[in-house]
Amino acid sequence: MNELLDRMLRAAKLDPNLYEEVEADKGLMNQAILVVVLSSIAAGLGNLGQGGATGVLIMTILALVSWLIWAYLTYIIGTKLLPTENTEADYGQLLRTIGFSSAPGVIRILGIIPGLSGLVFTAANIWMLVAMVIAVRQALDYESTPRAVGVCLIGWVVQAVLLGLAMAAMA
Repeated sequence: MNELLDRMLRAAKLDPNLYEEVEADKGLMNQAILVVVLSSIAAGLGNLGQGGATGVLIMTILALVSWLIWAYLTYIIGTKLLPTENTEADYGQLLRTIGFSSAPGVIRILGIIPGLSGLVFTAANIWMLVAMVIAVRQALDYESTPRAVGVCLIGWVVQAVLLGLAMAAMA
């Protein structure tokens, strides 16, 4: 557990070496999944004040589903649409790195404090986006940070539109 916490802190500190280590170690997939689940649960709990117990469940599921969609889109965009000649990554490598990039999302639990929800979620989402850019840059062996930013932003916009359409259809 100490190793997981250390990796999560390094991921949150935006340590590129951590993302290289995670990319290379296939044995860390379970830890990466756990980071995503913890971050999603924190989002759910941070939403307690807005939606009660039902809101916690819905927000937890939405956070997890949106991460899964974004991860898949990032893989497709980064390896198929915008690869470089150096891009060599399989889905597992990318999932491990961007799984750990969810570590800053654990702070979303602080959204439970009245009046802080919007600020906490905005800060966490920006922090996770920056971490994901670093994770994508490292996992896809990009030499250009702007390329990684582009891949992440395109994936984020597409997943946001898809989730918005899904939520509108359910309403």
